[in-house]
Amino acid sequence: MRTRLRGAAVAAAALGLVVSPVGAGAGAGAAYAVGAAAPARPAVTVPVPAPTPASEEFPRLTPAVARELDAAIRKVMAEAKVPGVTVALSAPGKGTYVRSFGVADEATGMPMSPGLNMRIGSETKTFTVTALLQLVDEGKAGLDDPIGKYVDGVPNGDRITLRELAGMRSGLFNYSADEDFGKAFLSDPDRPFTPQQLLAYSFKHPVLFEPNAKFDYSNTNLILLGLVVEKVTGQRLDDYINREVVAAAGLKHTLFPVGAEFPSPHAQGYTDQTLSGKTANATDWNPSWGWAAGAMISNLSDLRSWAKTVATGTLLKPATQAERLKVVPSLPGAGYGLGIFNVQGWIGHNGSLPGYQSLTVYLPGPEATLVVLLNTDTDHRGSEPSTLFGQAITEIVTPGHVFTLPAQPVTGH
Repeated sequence: MRTRLRGAAVAAAALGLVVSPVGAGAGAGAAYAVGAAAPARPAVTVPVPAPTPASEEFPRLTPAVARELDAAIRKVMAEAKVPGVTVALSAPGKGTYVRSFGVADEATGMPMSPGLNMRIGSETKTFTVTALLQLVDEGKAGLDDPIGKYVDGVPNGDRITLRELAGMRSGLFNYSADEDFGKAFLSDPDRPFTPQQLLAYSFKHPVLFEPNAKFDYSNTNLILLGLVVEKVTGQRLDDYINREVVAAAGLKHTLFPVGAEFPSPHAQGYTDQTLSGKTANATDWNPSWGWAAGAMISNLSDLRSWAKTVATGTLLKPATQAERLKVVPSLPGAGYGLGIFNVQGWIGHNGSLPGYQSLTVYLPGPEATLVVLLNTDTDHRGSEPSTLFGQAITEIVTPGHVFTLPAQPVTGH
C-alpha cells in the first residue's frame, strides 16, 4: 500500500502510505552469494499458502542465481525508468544477495549504495501499529475499543474500533485523496501539517461504508491510531516510536522525524506527483503530511532486521501477534491484517511517498527476507515499481510464492 496524492484508496497494492513507487543506470556495488475483548465483528480470514520445506521453498543464492537476479532487476529498472535501487535477499543456509544498481543522485551521478538512508512511506504503518499493539499488551488500550473513546469528532466514532482502523475497514475517507489537500501540499511541499489538519480533509467527506463492511486503504486510519498512542502514553508519537519500537527492535538507522530532517547519507528522490506533472526532486519535501501513516526513514540493514521482527512478532505477545496476522481479503492472492499484508505468503508492507518506494517482506517457511529500496515513486503502466521488482525477484527464487499486486486505479491513496 502506499500514500500517493492522486486517487482513492488503493487496496493491497498500496500497502504503504501514500506516500508513492522506481532510471536505468549501471550497476554499482556487488552481489554476494554465500553459503482485549473478543471482537464484536470478527474478520473473515483469507487462506494463506501453506509453507513448504525450506529446501523446496528457496534456492541457494549461487553466482548463477545472482546473475539471474541482476538481469531481472536491470530489466525492471530500464522499463520503469528507475534511477536507482538497492535489493537485499537472504534466507538461513541459502546465502545472501545484496546489490545496488543505478544512481542515488542524477545531478552528481553518485551511485546508489546499500548504506543510504531512504524515506519508507507506508512502511511507517508497521511501526505505528506495533506501538498500538504494545499498548494492547500492556492493557492500556483494547483493539475493540471505539476510536471515540480516545479522539472526539470522528464520524461513526462510537462504532469504529481500533481493530477496524488498523485493518483498513473503518469506512473513513482517505484525506490524501482529497482534492484540496493535494493542491495545498503540492503548492507548498515544504509546509508542515498537523494531524488535526489532515483529519479535517477527511471528515468533510461522508463515510464510505459502515464499519467493517469491507476493506478500503485509508491513511486517515493511521493518523487516528497515532493520536491514540499519544493520548494513552502522554508522549509525542515520534518520541514514543523512536524509543519503544525502533530502539527496542535494535534498529540503529531508523527514525520518525519531527519535520523534513533527513540524515546523511541519503539518496535523492524523484517524483511526478507535481502540479505540472513534470518530474521534480522531492528529497526535502516535508513528510509531516504522512505522519503516523508514512513519515519514517530507514536503511537497508535496519529493514532487513525489521522484516523478521514485524512478521514474527518479536516485540509483542504471541496472542497479539496472532491477531495482527489475521488477514482479510483485499486483492486476489492478498490479504491485509492489522497494519500488515500477506501477499502469496510474503508478510510485511510496502511504502511510497513522493520520491521514494520500498518493500520489506518475510516468507516464514524458509525464513526468507526481501527488501527493495528505490528513489522514485513514478508508476509504470499503473503499477508501482516496488511491486514490479518484488514480482521479478520472487518469480526467480520462490515461483510458488510470487509477490504480485494487481495494478489499481490511481485515484488518491
